[in-house]
Amino acid sequence: MPTDLHNTQAPSENPFGEEASATALLRFATAGSVDDGKSTLVGRLLHDSKSVLADQLEAVERVSLGRGQETPDLALLTDGLRAEREQGITIDVAYRYFATPRRRFILADTPGHVQYTRNMVTGASTAELAVVLVDARNGVVEQTRRHAAVAALLRVPHVVLAVNKMDLVEYAEPVFAAIAAEFTAYAASLGVRDVVAVPISALAGDNVVEPSAHMDWYGGPTLLEHLETVPVGSDPSEEPARFPVQYVIRPQNAEFPDYRGYAGQLASGVLRTGDTVTVLPSGHVTTVAGIDALGKETDIAWAPQSVTVRLAEDIDVSRGDLIAAGDVPTPTKDVAATVCHLHERPLRVGDKVLLKHTTRTVRALVKEIGYRIDIDTLEQRSGAEGLSVNDIGHVVLRTAEPLSLDDYSDNRRTGSFLLIDPADGTTLTAGMAGEAFDTIAPDATDEEDWV
Repeated sequence: MPTDLHNTQAPSENPFGEEASATALLRFATAGSVDDGKSTLVGRLLHDSKSVLADQLEAVERVSLGRGQETPDLALLTDGLRAEREQGITIDVAYRYFATPRRRFILADTPGHVQYTRNMVTGASTAELAVVLVDARNGVVEQTRRHAAVAALLRVPHVVLAVNKMDLVEYAEPVFAAIAAEFTAYAASLGVRDVVAVPISALAGDNVVEPSAHMDWYGGPTLLEHLETVPVGSDPSEEPARFPVQYVIRPQNAEFPDYRGYAGQLASGVLRTGDTVTVLPSGHVTTVAGIDALGKETDIAWAPQSVTVRLAEDIDVSRGDLIAAGDVPTPTKDVAATVCHLHERPLRVGDKVLLKHTTRTVRALVKEIGYRIDIDTLEQRSGAEGLSVNDIGHVVLRTAEPLSLDDYSDNRRTGSFLLIDPADGTTLTAGMAGEAFDTIAPDATDEEDWV
């Protein structure tokens, strides 16, 4: 394959069977209510892990002194927007990269204010771990439950409950134990099983990077120790192969007169030369004739490599098609999904939207809003006329063209989609095919079409 036709990238090493190591990458998101100290926690984590450059620290110290503070305000390391610093809240998702000798990290610091809960969906959508912060004085509040629900909805595998400001409750173990028990029970009702609770003081640095001298009753890991050792990733060979086609490569020149390749990023699983695959939604079955990566031919590719796949037959394949192996999803025009509505404009029955799934975008109609989920009780409240901003609910959509979606609980990449306003391209809703948590949604019966 000509190297100048497609810029591919590949992981530096084969991930099969690897455990956490110095080269492992953990993507994690932080979330917490306003004034729970989340920005201070992130700043403390970066500072104490020696991940802050000298000039950054000097700038923070200078601003802090200008405000009359005797010690550096570590929250300024993450609150980069002027409005964030003036109001003392996080507004937008801030991404930070840092590393320790044991692991590399990409941190998504998400807003805590209820107005910006939708931004947590963005930050946590690719996370393997979520840190939910709680003020020890206030305990589990509505926004804490909302953050836990979003993490469960997005199938984030690991959750850490960081009980902050323990210094303000005299490092009392009963306070921590009660909050941990309440949150763990709520998380379990959402289907979240892996919850680790850590008592911390972000301001004083207790149990963030270094163990606390004030809580000898706690024998667990510090926050950083847990982040460094939690299992990450999965074995691609255990997942079905899913390859959304992003671009069709047809040079049609003297050097490559007959070359036909399909470029994209492997969403999950492993593809090998000779594998039998199904092209969706057409359902045509063929075999993989070859795989090109980084300008060289290879016999194997695994997620999340970007490669070009060549098929044994010259069939009709275009952008948005899915090359799949293993148990393939059934293409359908009726999409039942759990959604989190992100826009101030409500989502209502009858709305015409664009549905973006991997590399495919089609027109769709909101046929039914089955129910809205009460975040406090997890009760399914039927009869909702629409979904307001930050609402989580169950909808049925009718698409103009068939889509090949996996259930989100089986595949986060090919089970997710976005609803977009066709008028201005605004993102309206994040959707996850299938059911939320362990609940069962009502069946859709309306078979009307919209094309």
